[in-house]
Amino acid sequence: MPQGSMRAPKIEPKSVIEHVLSRLKDLGISKVFGVAGDFAFPIEDAIVGLPSIDWVGCCNELNASYAADGYARIHGIAALNTTYGVGELSAISGIAGAYAEHLPVFHLVGMPNLPAQTGHALVHHTLGNGEFDFFHKMAEKVVCASAIMTPQNVAYETERLIWEALYHRRPVYMAFPTDVANQPVVSTAAPLDPPNSDPAALEEAAAAIVEALEAAKTACILPGVLASRARLQDTVQAFVDASGLPFATMLMDKSTLEEQQPAYIGMYEGKLMDEAVREYVESCDAVILIGAILTDFSTGAFTAHLDPKKTIDIRHHRTQVGSKVYPNVEMKDLLPELARRVTKRNQKPPFQPGSLGPVKGAGSDPITADALYARWENFIKPNDIVFTETGTSGFGMAFALLPKGAKVYNQTLWGAIGYATPAAFGAAVAAPDRRVVLITGEGSHQLTAQEISQFGRRGLKPIVFVLNNSGYLIERLLCKDPNIEYNDLAQWHYADLPKALGCDDWFTARVTTCGEFDQAIKATSEGGRAAYIEVVTDKYAAPPAAMKFHESVNTLYRT
Repeated sequence: MPQGSMRAPKIEPKSVIEHVLSRLKDLGISKVFGVAGDFAFPIEDAIVGLPSIDWVGCCNELNASYAADGYARIHGIAALNTTYGVGELSAISGIAGAYAEHLPVFHLVGMPNLPAQTGHALVHHTLGNGEFDFFHKMAEKVVCASAIMTPQNVAYETERLIWEALYHRRPVYMAFPTDVANQPVVSTAAPLDPPNSDPAALEEAAAAIVEALEAAKTACILPGVLASRARLQDTVQAFVDASGLPFATMLMDKSTLEEQQPAYIGMYEGKLMDEAVREYVESCDAVILIGAILTDFSTGAFTAHLDPKKTIDIRHHRTQVGSKVYPNVEMKDLLPELARRVTKRNQKPPFQPGSLGPVKGAGSDPITADALYARWENFIKPNDIVFTETGTSGFGMAFALLPKGAKVYNQTLWGAIGYATPAAFGAAVAAPDRRVVLITGEGSHQLTAQEISQFGRRGLKPIVFVLNNSGYLIERLLCKDPNIEYNDLAQWHYADLPKALGCDDWFTARVTTCGEFDQAIKATSEGGRAAYIEVVTDKYAAPPAAMKFHESVNTLYRT
């Protein structure tokens, strides 16, 4: 099980880096993503030398950080290795994204040796000013904890950083001077106990929530991404079942719980989409947020309006009921308590969740947004892992009704274009037995398309859709002049990329009509091969949610 035993290994490893890797293995980490670099060689040599941990090379450090993010979304926790300066700075955007979206990633950084540092030597990968703690200070802003390892502190610091990463569900930074990594450990430390709730605060919070629900004629649940990060989906589902309450999800929280169940009523996106869901949620006497984060994209450009007096907000380590805050209350402790105490009701909303509608278009018809997204919805199979890129595909697939076991992932808050391709690779490494579907726009794909080669290198078989709409469509929808030059792109022959990147046995196609698209989709189901399909649409073929977000953006971001 990922992040399983926190008990220290019985046999002390011989070196600093072996100690750290052994403890990461105890947590369930069996892959380390990264790019080779000379200051990181001691780390990389140790990884390759351990039969229990695999080195997963990526095309660049940014891609490696996104791959670690994708791996963590599936596996619960991940590790990344880069070299000093140039490598860690290339990865810093991906680490920041993992921080924003609560993903525990252990970033192992190789540093110059101690004599170089104490002598302020002008070595490569530095700024040439003799400073060696500069990049560590930069990283501190996008991790929840950090340390530079020594033989004396590595035992304690490793346990501290493990605790911090799992408590906050965020990245940590672990640096190793090259001459320190292989030195023997000269200290010991016991694992730190995971946090538990304050009993009095837990009792007060549970009683307040039960009282609020008993007083409410209607109530609903908004399960969120923080529950997923804490691996508490089953616990949330148990509370849903015990309460008999319906639930909706917001954009960032897509597929937190199974959508094929009577309790699911659809996506809550403020005033932008699904008016029936909005009216139902906002009319409830009590709304329970379980790890939901009210970002601009999730709330339909802040058009969602939840009455604070009627809102119950359950977070990882504290709960708020109306205006009353209950600190030191753990989500993992509170949810089972609520499931035990809550009175089950049979509160059925007057509607069922919608889908993207029937498939439209055939033969030589052009691929419109209506034709495209309904086909993708029908294409998703049970247990699929679907990564959508930041932009229009993320908006469109958020409203697809998923089959049992299928999950959709999107970097909703950090929103870095180029994220989805390497993140899907990381997810495929984490779950090689499941089908991974990547849906990305061509603008985003141009940032990180090299990582397609890593799928082929490892024998993984994703289904990749590259949406070619002649530019940055999401930016066209957000800016004042959609046709302005900076939204245009170099035109690539996308369907030729897999072969150029070493994926010789992949099925590839470029489709411009509904008929061609249908034939390509059929072909992906035959022969068990990886597939890469370039889907050509009109410049403005955007799903309804993206179009409506465009209509709200002037009010939200501009004066």
